[in-house]
Amino acid sequence: MSTITPAYGRDYTSAKQAKRDWHDGKDFILRDITSRWDGKPCSIRDFSYGANLFIRYNNLQDLVAVTGK
Repeated sequence: MSTITPAYGRDYTSAKQAKRDWHDGKDFILRDITSRWDGKPCSIRDFSYGANLFIRYNNLQDLVAVTGK
């Protein structure tokens, strides 16, 4: 499973906020050193249906699971 973090200085205090922005198509940064796309912006549109990801939020201290479109 890959991990993503909010892009452009955004952060969230709750999982609900992070999931809402993910489903709204906002940009996140891919954090996966095994991928050539590591460190690049991505959004829900870039992942296939059923792809499992974790969003790190709250100063990277918490995780919430999300899926692709």
